[in-house]
Amino acid sequence: MNDSFRMGRNAPHSEAYQMLREDFFMFKRFVKIICLTACAIAISISAVTQAKAQGLVVDAKASLLMEAETGKILVENNPHEKLAPASVTKVMTMLLIYEALDQERIKWDDMVTTSAHAASMGGSQIFLEEGEQQSVRDLTKAIVIASANDAAVAMAEFIAGSEEAFVSMMNTKAKALGMDNTNFVNSCGLDATGHLTTAYDIALMSRDLILNYPDVFKFSTTRLDKITHTTARGQEEFGLTNTNKLIRNYTGTTGLKTGSTSEALYCISATAEKEGMHLIAVVLGAPDPTIRFDSAMKLLDYGYSNFALIAKEESGTTMGEIKVFKGKVEQVPVVIKQQTNVLVPKGKHIVIDSEVRIKDALDAPVAVGQTAGEVVYTHEGQEVGRSELVVAEDVAKASPQDIMDRMFKQWMFKGEAEIENTEIEDKEEEQKEEKEETADDPQSFLLDRAENAVEAITNLQASRDKYSEKQRR
Repeated sequence: MNDSFRMGRNAPHSEAYQMLREDFFMFKRFVKIICLTACAIAISISAVTQAKAQGLVVDAKASLLMEAETGKILVENNPHEKLAPASVTKVMTMLLIYEALDQERIKWDDMVTTSAHAASMGGSQIFLEEGEQQSVRDLTKAIVIASANDAAVAMAEFIAGSEEAFVSMMNTKAKALGMDNTNFVNSCGLDATGHLTTAYDIALMSRDLILNYPDVFKFSTTRLDKITHTTARGQEEFGLTNTNKLIRNYTGTTGLKTGSTSEALYCISATAEKEGMHLIAVVLGAPDPTIRFDSAMKLLDYGYSNFALIAKEESGTTMGEIKVFKGKVEQVPVVIKQQTNVLVPKGKHIVIDSEVRIKDALDAPVAVGQTAGEVVYTHEGQEVGRSELVVAEDVAKASPQDIMDRMFKQWMFKGEAEIENTEIEDKEEEQKEEKEETADDPQSFLLDRAENAVEAITNLQASRDKYSEKQRR
């Protein structure tokens, strides 16, 4: 054995050496594989354990939790995976309806005539008939509450002239919102080739809807309602039941939209407001409706248990002054334009640092509301919010006479300041001389002070005697 080993060391190309070398590298690879596998298992177990501890094991293809005011993502799983959204598509349809109302391109009481195309929609519907008329209010109510496909298409045609044109508007709006992984093919969400979006993109359009058009909550929080069909057969009431079960099962629910198809499975964009904080929970591709709602509630619970919004300075709070070049005044106050709430984790002492950044100067004229800087808020070194600073007062441009008057005042002030400084210096010099005299000959200094006091008393007595004599006369 020893001879073989010695021969292997002395003869690198021997058979024994080659066998030992191969065994060594095989063992090294084996150890490496074991280590990598162990690490991967450990990481996987750690992630799963943490998720379970937080109650966030969401049984869905994708999910996401967003805080609405700041747009911060609190939890996400496959947020950018392109998936069929089913009727959650209608969030964009609703957004464009409320936008058209806000811009007064349509009115709530406008009457919409149902086309053959709109009446042909399957899936969830209110069974509109071709030629039937409904108001914008009732059709919108049917979309938000009952997820009516026929109502969505009727409104799309009313706003844009055709569903195709409306879909183009939907995609244009999606791009404007930064929904980079979204492509709409229809206005209602029925399965169609290429009709895809993501959990993150759904959160973006949901956020835009609830922040800019909170009136949608009037319908999205309504559990039961009705519309009236008026056709050749006469009038007939039709009941509307909200498809979002969270409005009665989760405190604080404000909306927003459910959806389900054979391809998309069960989806929801759920919104809720508690403790001054509005959250958006998106679930796509859940296997059944119960898991869809349970998953949304888990996400919302996590958000409210672990995060909070802290209000900073109110609108109009003065944060400093800014210089104004060639204005009637040289400085003007700057104030908070709009109060900012910052999102922070719960469960510990929170310290929010503020850095006020005011521009060096503005050129006159200056208008109220003109941007003058910003306040940056940080928590543990990370930025958590910003507030815009604006000018609080109008400042007109100075006239030549204003400039001359200002220069004269500055010259006068400078002269007065120099005189005052000279008097102060003279007084200090006198006090210094007195101290030096006291230090050199304290006895003589005290005698001088006493003589001055006697002289002052004598003069005072003489004045009093003179006054008394005058009174006697």
